[in-house]
Amino acid sequence: MDQDPTVVLIGEDLRAGGVFKTTKGLFERFGPVRVRDTPISEQAIVGAAMGAAMGGLRPVAEIMFSDFYATCWDGVVNEIAKARYMSAGRLTLPLVIRSANGGGIGFGAQHSQATENWAMCVPGLKIACPSTPGDAVGLLAAAVRSDDPVLVFEHKALYGVRGEVPDGDHVVPLGRAAVRRSGADVTLVGLASTVPMCLAAAADLAAAGVEAEVIDLRCLVPLDAATVLASVGRTGRLVVVEENPGQLGWGAAVAALVAEEAFGDLRAPVLRVSGGNVPLPVAKELEAEVSPSAAKVVAAVHRALDHRRVAPVP
Repeated sequence: MDQDPTVVLIGEDLRAGGVFKTTKGLFERFGPVRVRDTPISEQAIVGAAMGAAMGGLRPVAEIMFSDFYATCWDGVVNEIAKARYMSAGRLTLPLVIRSANGGGIGFGAQHSQATENWAMCVPGLKIACPSTPGDAVGLLAAAVRSDDPVLVFEHKALYGVRGEVPDGDHVVPLGRAAVRRSGADVTLVGLASTVPMCLAAAADLAAAGVEAEVIDLRCLVPLDAATVLASVGRTGRLVVVEENPGQLGWGAAVAALVAEEAFGDLRAPVLRVSGGNVPLPVAKELEAEVSPSAAKVVAAVHRALDHRRVAPVP
């Protein structure tokens, strides 16, 4: 916002810093013209952001909880995602929509969903999901600079995580995964909150002599397939760890990609650790029961390691 006066914020309770205090101090610093509080209307927020982007601004809109995309999905899917295509390239929408995403902190069925998979199947949207403070800054910076609409899903369970953020103009390119830990025995692919989960599992596995490589996708669109395929080429095994319900999550797309493109490298079937196909409970113990965990990742890795390919009977 200091560098580009066309960047404006639009959303609920921004003056007060937002429900998670992610915009604290920006109203006092940039004033009511560039930090605009809105009524409680996701449709209005998305519509205003779209119009502002068409008019030459770079709006950063906030949907307080990603679950509430359900109330403004038409504007995102049928308008924002398709404006460039429907106008034959005459319109660009350089806008960002941020939202608090995911579960793990007992917010219940209507405030805990991981909804990044909703957007992954919509052509025209880029999707970023940071797992570290540095990436939260760098991916958002890249999203604001993009001339296409970007949805940034910020996992609410990671808001309290502390970590290093590089000084200066820190930008993490969209669509470039990160290898968070190297290993030769199995590849673990995570996103947002499941990345620290994979790292914890990798540490437990290392104590048992198993070296897991951990890939942080960072973005679902563009998807860094090359980094995933290269890792599987080295390890021969893949476990995908996602918070979405298993019946239709982004992990299914990654698993299918590897099965199609790297089948000859696999020494075991691709395994998925995912959320349950149920609304998330409020109770801590029940939420943990239907959510992925480091222990579930470790168990999946041992299943992959125990698999032995059997030659087909002639």
